[in-house]
Amino acid sequence: MKNRLLLLLFGFTFSSIIAQDVPKNWFLMDRSEGYDGISADKAYADILKDAKGETVVVAIIDSGIDIQHEDLKDNIWINLDEIPDNGKDDDGNGYIDDVYGWNFIGGPDGKNVGPDTYEVTRIFGKYDYKYKNADPSKLSGDDKKEYALYLKAKEEVEKARDKASSQIAELDKISERINSSLDMLSEKLGDNSLTIANVEKVEDTSPEISVAKQVALEYLSKDGVNTMSDIKSAIQTDIDSDKKRYQDQLDYAYNTDFDTRALIVKDNYADATQSNYGNNDVEGPDPLHGTHVAGIVGAVADNGIGMNGVAKNVKLMSVRTVPDGDERDKDVANAIRYAVDNGASIINMSFGKAYSWNKGVVNDAVKYAAKHDVLMVHAAGNSAKNTDVEDNFPNDLIKEKGFFLCPKKEAKNWIEVGALNFEKGEKAVARFSNYGQDEVDLFSPGVKIYSTMPNDEYAFLQGTSMASPVVAGVAAVIRSYFPTLTAEQVKEAIMESVVPIDGMVDVPGKKDTKQDFKELSVTGGEVNLYNAILAAAKMKGKKKIDKKKIGA
Repeated sequence: MKNRLLLLLFGFTFSSIIAQDVPKNWFLMDRSEGYDGISADKAYADILKDAKGETVVVAIIDSGIDIQHEDLKDNIWINLDEIPDNGKDDDGNGYIDDVYGWNFIGGPDGKNVGPDTYEVTRIFGKYDYKYKNADPSKLSGDDKKEYALYLKAKEEVEKARDKASSQIAELDKISERINSSLDMLSEKLGDNSLTIANVEKVEDTSPEISVAKQVALEYLSKDGVNTMSDIKSAIQTDIDSDKKRYQDQLDYAYNTDFDTRALIVKDNYADATQSNYGNNDVEGPDPLHGTHVAGIVGAVADNGIGMNGVAKNVKLMSVRTVPDGDERDKDVANAIRYAVDNGASIINMSFGKAYSWNKGVVNDAVKYAAKHDVLMVHAAGNSAKNTDVEDNFPNDLIKEKGFFLCPKKEAKNWIEVGALNFEKGEKAVARFSNYGQDEVDLFSPGVKIYSTMPNDEYAFLQGTSMASPVVAGVAAVIRSYFPTLTAEQVKEAIMESVVPIDGMVDVPGKKDTKQDFKELSVTGGEVNLYNAILAAAKMKGKKKIDKKKIGA
């Protein structure tokens, strides 16, 4: 137990100690400035200096957006055909008072889904009644496939619940041991005051004191932490937060009996064609994730506050679809169609899951977007897995491979994005990022990305969720300055203009394993706005410019 405690503590403090300071705008910088950014600042200062672009609408299908944020509000999409708060569907699109977008995980009474289950839990629950006592020897055809899926989901859910329970118990033990170690440190300090300098002077090298010193030094560096009582309180707050995360998994994410959908949304969930449900609360109870994503795409540039988004001539449409749990395929499909019907030319999707309830309905929506020339940008996922061999949904596969004359079909209006680190060389790929030479198209900055947070705040976050909106922003710039390019042409310009990354890199999720970066994605490179603009400039547009007003 002591060794486990030491590993946990040293792992957590060590990550804080080695965390590097990076410029807040590093992902916009050029390589000549020392960081492998996307050369956005260079592009605006050089080739776009005197150019004027058209306004582009980017839909953010996510957890919601703080539309009143100081650095976002001027770039929020407004449905000009809708009269606010009059309780009517003025524009006849099927949604009442959808002034800033729509919320597909809300109820008619204004309530909203917060926590929800994971898709694997829903699939386990879906088939449990059918296969719980089934005799596998008597199954045939599709039932065998369903039964195999059921067993896989059942095992995953039960393991996850066991792990969550054990982690809660473990955290209680860790709390006790930390407090005991800190008491021992207090005795060593004696009459000396609790300061960083005095803690560093303690020479005892026992495991308990070493742990206590690491913890004390970590927390004393934080504002408002001055006494041993402050340290213990701060540690307990962190531990309680972790305990809540695991308890939420038991109560919600992996709980087959939890059905917030029926209680709040009250749609006919079994009817995948139904679209007239939800409400117009585009922020929801926790818009943190969506707000951060939105800022990366299009926070107001050069206004002296916050940060600059990748795209300038942009309006951000909030389509709330992602709860604290897995998004549902029905909602994703409806969100895509809503975005398309209301003028979005780019859709960012920073979400994903390992199972799909109804992939077909999402595929149809992706094809609908393609038909209307809408580009879709999707985060590859944070499971550190090879998606060439492990499922990740949604994806661009819209038709499975059939017999000899029936090859698989992939959406041509789809870009799948992996995440890059701010570090170079072997650590260039974010340690959490999914990858795949066939399934991931390119990589983009996704570690220590500074962007907007609810309530006029800002923070660094990481994930392929941050890498995807960087690419969506690049696409928005191209569609702004080259409006005659189709979605497929925009994708082509982005893909063919990546900056290659040479050499061997650490493979996410595989300890002590390295691979040529070129083998981790289709392009083997990083998105670059400057290069993409040059590539777009050489193309002959295939699209007629639509003059129809689509929003402000």
